[in-house]
Amino acid sequence: MNRKLYLFDFDGTLTKKDTLFDFLKFSFSETYKSNYLLFLPLFFCAKLKLIDGGKVKEKFIAKFMKGLSSSEIDLLAQNYFNHNFSTLIHPKADDYIKSINNYHDKFIVSASIDFWIKPFAEYYGMGLISTQAQFDEKNVFTGRFASKNCNHQEKKNRIEKEIDLTFYDEILAFGDTKGDEAMFLMSTKSYYREFN
Repeated sequence: MNRKLYLFDFDGTLTKKDTLFDFLKFSFSETYKSNYLLFLPLFFCAKLKLIDGGKVKEKFIAKFMKGLSSSEIDLLAQNYFNHNFSTLIHPKADDYIKSINNYHDKFIVSASIDFWIKPFAEYYGMGLISTQAQFDEKNVFTGRFASKNCNHQEKKNRIEKEIDLTFYDEILAFGDTKGDEAMFLMSTKSYYREFN
């Protein structure tokens, strides 16, 4: 029996929308709009590649979450999962993941932060490779990332670093943007916007 590795991008591939904005809007409804408007010029510049999009993302998340403990963040993430799972995940993706034989391995590989994806990965029994948040010695979020933004070439780098690929006969990758191209190139089969 062939051993297969399944690699799934998260936002827009498994989900119907971008979860960065959705999670922050859901968790910080009272301050979200004013903070979002404040960051609009930076988002625009990042879109035009004038500034590093990863740094803008880091600053935006820090605006809401810097100083929160890991247990406070886990509660927010679990609450987001509990209230949004059924409407957020593409039904076809849900069916597909649940049909994968336990003999094979499956991972979410995402540029999003590990905070809010963790409950989804745990629900599906999947490994998680994502942009990682940095916590200090008291387990408080510093507002910084502990890893590079897990997108484009960094997705491939992290996959190769964290998974022994010699173990698999086939690598199946699922994605929906240019950010997944490096992951597609290392796979034996790639699926673009398979579930939407």
